[in-house]
Amino acid sequence: MGQQQLLLIVLGVIIVGIAVVVGINLFNANAVSANRDGVISDLNNLGTMAQQYYKKPSSMAGGGNTFTAWTLPGALDTTANGTYTISVSAQSVTIVGTGTETGDDGSEKVKATATVSPTAITSVKNN
Repeated sequence: MGQQQLLLIVLGVIIVGIAVVVGINLFNANAVSANRDGVISDLNNLGTMAQQYYKKPSSMAGGGNTFTAWTLPGALDTTANGTYTISVSAQSVTIVGTGTETGDDGSEKVKATATVSPTAITSVKNN
């Protein structure tokens, strides 16, 4: 083989290697983003359940305008997106979701927090 052919082969291998690395990085970034979106979606669903409990009269197994006795449904404390914990007070619920993917900082899992009031659900990503 001539020098020109060897140079073209080496150049081709380098370009393919760079393309593979870029593809892997894009895949990982998409997985983190999808997991974060899934956790926030679950937080909003759980927040809606808490608000339903709050607004339902106590005679119908609801909270009667308080969150105090609301608990996470057993099947929803862990989902494919992550795990969830709650902190309940009379007029608000804080739900923390921890995802399954490592977050942008590279040291801990994706995390988001939702604060639920009787009229609003506010979600904030933690990392």
